Parts: sequence; C-alpha cells; structure tokens
Amino acid sequence: MLLMGADFYEPLSESSQHLTRGKIPMGVGEGSVIRRAIIDKNARIGRNVQIVNKENVQEAEREDLGFYIRSGIVVVLKNAVIPDGMII
Repeated sequence: MLLMGADFYEPLSESSQHLTRGKIPMGVGEGSVIRRAIIDKNARIGRNVQIVNKENVQEAEREDLGFYIRSGIVVVLKNAVIPDGMII
C-alpha cells in the first residue's frame, strides 16, 4: 500500500467531530484492510473497508465511486470518500 499523505492537517478534535456527525475523517478507518493499492492525497476511507481487489479485476473505471483499477492495482482518487464497510 502506498499512502500519498494530505494537503492539510486534520486535528484529532475535528476527526472526532466527523465521527459523531456520521462523516468519515481523513485517513484509513478502524478495521480496514488494504492490499495492492495506492491511496491518493486527502482520501477518507471508512471503517471496516476492504480494498483488496476481491474479484481480481485488471482494469476498471469507477471514478464515481472514488477509485479505479489499473493492472490489478486499486487507486483511490484524491479527495475520495470510501464509505464504511465497502468492499473493492
């Protein structure tokens, strides 16, 4: 997994507020599993997400869902929000 970082810092207090409002804080949520993926800047990945290319897809365009797949590697787009429990 390759994480690109963030353009700005989100304080812990702000992250906690996101959770209490049902929003996803910046970063990777608790219980999430990521394999063979690139996570671009400012991505928000919910809790218990699996980014594992479960169906071994080689090429896919899913920009409307915040990702695409190239040569079997999942790329989560900049500023994407991947909701809790999503399986890619």
